[in-house]
Amino acid sequence: MRGIVKVFPGVRALDGVDLEVRAGEVHCLLGQNGAGKSTLIKVLAGAHEPDEGEIVWQGEELRLTTPLAAMKHGIATIYQELDLVDGLSVAENIYLGHELAAGGFSRRGDTQREAAALLDRLGHREISPRREVGTLSAAGKQIVSMARALSHDVKLIVMDEPSAVLDQEEVARLFKVIRDLTGEGVAVVYISHRLEEIRQIGDRVTVLKDGRTVATGLSARDTPTRELTRRMTGRDIEYVFPERVSPDGDGAVVLGVRDLAASGVFSRVDFDVRAGEIVGLAGLVGSGRSEILETVYGARKATTGSVSVNGKRLRNGSVRAAVGAGIGLCPEERKSQGLLLDESVYRNVSLATLGRFARGGFLDRRGERKAAQEHVRALDVRPGDVDRAVRTLSGGNQQKVVLARWLLRDCRVLLLDEPTRGVDVGARSEIYALIRRLAADGVAVVLVSSEVPEVLGLADRVLVLREGLVVHSGPAHEIDEHRVLDLVMEGSAV
Repeated sequence: MRGIVKVFPGVRALDGVDLEVRAGEVHCLLGQNGAGKSTLIKVLAGAHEPDEGEIVWQGEELRLTTPLAAMKHGIATIYQELDLVDGLSVAENIYLGHELAAGGFSRRGDTQREAAALLDRLGHREISPRREVGTLSAAGKQIVSMARALSHDVKLIVMDEPSAVLDQEEVARLFKVIRDLTGEGVAVVYISHRLEEIRQIGDRVTVLKDGRTVATGLSARDTPTRELTRRMTGRDIEYVFPERVSPDGDGAVVLGVRDLAASGVFSRVDFDVRAGEIVGLAGLVGSGRSEILETVYGARKATTGSVSVNGKRLRNGSVRAAVGAGIGLCPEERKSQGLLLDESVYRNVSLATLGRFARGGFLDRRGERKAAQEHVRALDVRPGDVDRAVRTLSGGNQQKVVLARWLLRDCRVLLLDEPTRGVDVGARSEIYALIRRLAADGVAVVLVSSEVPEVLGLADRVLVLREGLVVHSGPAHEIDEHRVLDLVMEGSAV
C-alpha cells in the first residue's frame, strides 16, 4: 500500500500511509486509537476506496471496490467488532456468502463437516457446527470468525485485536494457528494494543500516528517497548499505572456483596468495597467475572445472596434499583451494550440522567449539551464535538464517553468490565489515571480485566476466580502475576 489517502467529511483519516507486507510474515500494525489503523485495513478489505494512493498485490496494481473483490484475491479480514449473524448456526456463518451447494441446494452435511474440521484446526472441536452463533460467548464468536476467514483460500489475513476476548490458553492456540499459516506462506497483518504479544508473534512492525506512517520495518522482537510507545504517542510513557494511594481502611463500606450466586455460573461470592477502594476481579474468560458485575448491577438475577449500597439491600435483578442507589456499569462490550452508536456524544453522556433535563415533558437539550460538554472536556474526549455521532470516535474515546455518563450521574459505585479493551497505550494511561482519581474522590470501584498486570497495578484488593468460585482474596501487593495464574489454573476455593 503506497501513499494511501482517505478523507471523510471534516477528517483526513489517512494522509499518505505506506504498508509493505511479505509472504509468510506476521506484520504488526501499531498506533493509538484514531491513528488510522481501522480505516487502513478497511481500504485493504475493500470496504473503503482510497482517495489517493495505490495497492500493489503480488506485483500488480489492484483496485478493491468491494469486500468480495478482496476476498477473491485471497485477502480476508477478521474485524474487532465481529460481523456474525446471530440467528444462523456456526457452520452457516463460516460459509456465509460462499455456501457449499449443488444443483441450487445447500450441502448441509458437507458444510457441517468442513466447519467442524476448521474448528478442530483452531483447537476448538467443542464448538458444535450446529450451534446457533448467538448463544456463544464473545470468545467463541471470535473463533467462528477466524474459522470463516480460513474457509477461503487466503493469502493474507488481517486480524484486528484477535486476542481481546481470549484467555491465555486460547491465545496460545491462536498463535499456533498463525505460525502454521505463515509456515504455509500466508501473510498476517496483526493489530494489537498488547505489546507483549507483538514480541511473541510478530516479525516486523509498522507504526501509524495521526493518519501517517511514522515507522516501518521495525523488528518486533528487538525494538524496545519505550521506542514503540514513543513512536505511537510522540512522547515517553514511563509509568503506566499512577502511584497507588492506600484507601482509608476504616472507610465506610459502600458496596456489600453477600453469598451471591447465579446458578451454573458462580457461587458463594462475598466481598465489600469501601469508599475510595478499587477491588479487582481476576480470572480466565468464563470464570464468572463479568456475570458477577452484571448481577451486582441488576442485569442478571441472583439465585441466592444479596447486594447492598450504604447498608441498604437492593431489589434482586433490578437495574433501576441499582442505578437509583448509585451504581454505574461500563460493560465489556461497550458498542453493543454501553452505547447508542448512532446517537450524539451528548445524548450518550446524559443517558442515565435524562430526568435531570426534563422540563414539562420535554428535554432541555441545551442543558444536556452543556453538562455533557463539561465532562467531555474534563476527560479530554477527542474530537470534543458533543453533537458528533459516538460511532465516529475511536475505541478509547468511546470508553471515555461511557465513563462520562457515570461521572454526570455522580455514582457511588463504578463497575468496570474490561475498561481498556481495544484501547491504545496512551489512552490506557489516561483511563488508569481517571480510575485512580475517581477512587480518590471516594467512589468505590470494582474492576474486571483479562490482563492480570492491569488488575494488580490498579486494584487495592484482588479476588481471584476459578470456575465461578473465589479461590483467593487479599491485598493486591501481596500477590504477583505468577501466583494469580497458578490459582486460576488449579486453585481451590477459599
